[in-house]
Amino acid sequence: MDGIERVGVLGCGLMGSGIAQVAAAAGYETLVRDVAQPVLDKGKGTIEKSLARLVEKGKLPAADRDATVRRLTFTTVVGDLKSCHIVIEAVTEDLELKNALWKELDGLCGAGTIFASNTSSLTIAAMAAATQRPDRFVGLHFFNPVPLMQLVEVVRTVTTSEETFRRAYAFAGSLGKEPIAAKDTSGFIVNLLLVPYLLDAVRALEHGVGSVPDIDKAMQLGCGYPMGPLMLLDFVGLDTTYKIAEIMFAEYKEQKYAAPPLLKRMVLAGMHGRKSGKGFYDYSSTPPVASSLGL
Repeated sequence: MDGIERVGVLGCGLMGSGIAQVAAAAGYETLVRDVAQPVLDKGKGTIEKSLARLVEKGKLPAADRDATVRRLTFTTVVGDLKSCHIVIEAVTEDLELKNALWKELDGLCGAGTIFASNTSSLTIAAMAAATQRPDRFVGLHFFNPVPLMQLVEVVRTVTTSEETFRRAYAFAGSLGKEPIAAKDTSGFIVNLLLVPYLLDAVRALEHGVGSVPDIDKAMQLGCGYPMGPLMLLDFVGLDTTYKIAEIMFAEYKEQKYAAPPLLKRMVLAGMHGRKSGKGFYDYSSTPPVASSLGL
């Protein structure tokens, strides 16, 4: 696809493993890097389970699953990505960490390699400026779960060349996704609109407007959403949303992006949602029940 044959993915967590899966499934040789072998093993297991479910549902032939797995390579060495034609970063929302990786790769990768970040809230310009290839830097913002969600926001910053944007846009389409063009503003399109909605749901709960299940049921049945905002927060991760809100508030200085006190308290208590077993809902039972939050 337009000179892209080998894909590098920085990070093998929930997003990184999903991006690696769709890249390999689309026919690209895919190399995934993370800091430690146990993290890679967990990510590989997640990919294999995801592919197995697709086979069981008849959505993926077993031969295609096997071919996808063969295209995947896992490493703890950043330098192993030097031969990739595009590198997609999906690590923690920490600008210093991201830029340290970009600086290292900038000196290793070929001149034609495109750098792309899956950041959901940091600006692409803040990363592009740390490299010697700001014209070959874009945002490719995927959505969770990556194998199932169709949207990719392709983000062009002030330094991105027309050719780089075109190639990145076409690459996203080659993964079977629906790319849209977004400007380099914190939150891009989706989170710019979604984060205030989620934070307002927490404020509504704080103010006693409704209970956790009633707020969720109201938005599901009243607006036709697949899940309510508080359950969605659990799915995204309360810690993740809190971090995104902090970044967006620092960028815009608007109250609608300020994290409510309840969200902060829950994050401090380790109530991060589904991944921790407890958030606005307690996932120790099936179906989950609303958590007791002392409200």
